[in-house]
Amino acid sequence: MITRIDLRGRTLSPHELTAILPRPELDVAHAADQVAPVIADVRQRGAAALRDVSERFDGVRPERLRVPETALADALEALDPQVRAALEISIRRTRAVHAQQRPSGFRIEFEPGAVVRQRWMPVRRVGLYVPGGLAVYPSSVVMNVVPAQEAGVRSLAVVSPPQADGLPHPAILAACRLLGVEEVYAVGGAQAIAMLAYGAAGEVAVDGTVLCEPVDVITGPGNQYVTAAKRLVRGVVGIDSEAGPTEIAILADASADPRHVAADLISQAEHGPTSASVLVTDSIDLVDRVEELIPELVAATKHGERVSTALAGPQSAVVLVDDVTAGLSVVNSYGAEHLEVQTVDAAGVAERVTSAGAIFVGPYAPVSLGDYMAGSNHVLPTGGCSRFASGLGVHSFMRAVQQVEYDRAALAAVRDRIIAIAGAEDLPAHGEAVQARFA
Repeated sequence: MITRIDLRGRTLSPHELTAILPRPELDVAHAADQVAPVIADVRQRGAAALRDVSERFDGVRPERLRVPETALADALEALDPQVRAALEISIRRTRAVHAQQRPSGFRIEFEPGAVVRQRWMPVRRVGLYVPGGLAVYPSSVVMNVVPAQEAGVRSLAVVSPPQADGLPHPAILAACRLLGVEEVYAVGGAQAIAMLAYGAAGEVAVDGTVLCEPVDVITGPGNQYVTAAKRLVRGVVGIDSEAGPTEIAILADASADPRHVAADLISQAEHGPTSASVLVTDSIDLVDRVEELIPELVAATKHGERVSTALAGPQSAVVLVDDVTAGLSVVNSYGAEHLEVQTVDAAGVAERVTSAGAIFVGPYAPVSLGDYMAGSNHVLPTGGCSRFASGLGVHSFMRAVQQVEYDRAALAAVRDRIIAIAGAEDLPAHGEAVQARFA
């Protein structure tokens, strides 16, 4: 069901490892060509285009694109009490973690009257995308909204695809209500990204003259068409990342429980047929036992067909290595969205990881914990982007701005230095702008 890649006895560079390790086969550039006309249509026709595109792709034409306040209230009222209690705990823990992420500014004084400050400021308005396809993600509402709120963003809009009744899934609406989000739209796909980036004029009276104002930053995971749309509007707005299919890598040795490993590979494959599940280990006995367990566990899970497709796909594999050190080289080159470390001295091994969206240490920290209840954020870089990118957080919604405060004497002290560098760069007017203050 899952491919083996045997790297035992081989010494490969990070570049060679990156080339040989499994990845989903995606063509975001092709998807971008397909969604570009949708973006242009929404930009030109606003709400009218949103309804047309929704009818075409979602099979539903929402009467009200902006979700009424009563629908949010009704969804929370009807929410299973156990689910509500779980979401409330998730919100509290996520808020506690993200409150600690708030960056602090600084002030440095080189001499009296020569001061540079750095201030962190939230963006004005954000658009938060919550998927609603094969699975429904109220947890993604929490993961997007909480860091934006903790950053101090004053205006938040949540978008999620309409279901058969023309509204986003009620669990998503309930989560929005719990978080105090009032601006929610029954819009998904590339058209939602276009609406957030460019705004949308209303079509009918219920829309108002302006259905949606444009935002400054768009965050949240989605399919390849959402990813392609984010690529196309990047620069008009900020984006968190170009999220690809979800992925898990498990670095394990002979001490790992094969049932835990098999269950965790399956849990990530459940997201969809292009999800990636990768086991990196030096234990052939563990591999044999995991491969024996997978058919049994897949047969017992609800979405077995989807899981089987994902595990058998080119993006999933078992990677055999000589030892844990070699395994670390593999997982650091792979840069998984989620990395589990199930080895002897898992905490020590985890400290040697240099590339991962989030690291889950030991046998009792499965990715599922991070998805819902750990307090960490589950919107994470995919496709190896953890080599240079971070997961979603308070920082995603803030900007560092430096503020320069010099008085006359402080400027005079560096006047000649400025003029010297300006001359070396053949930009004499730069020096003249300083000199003009002392004429």
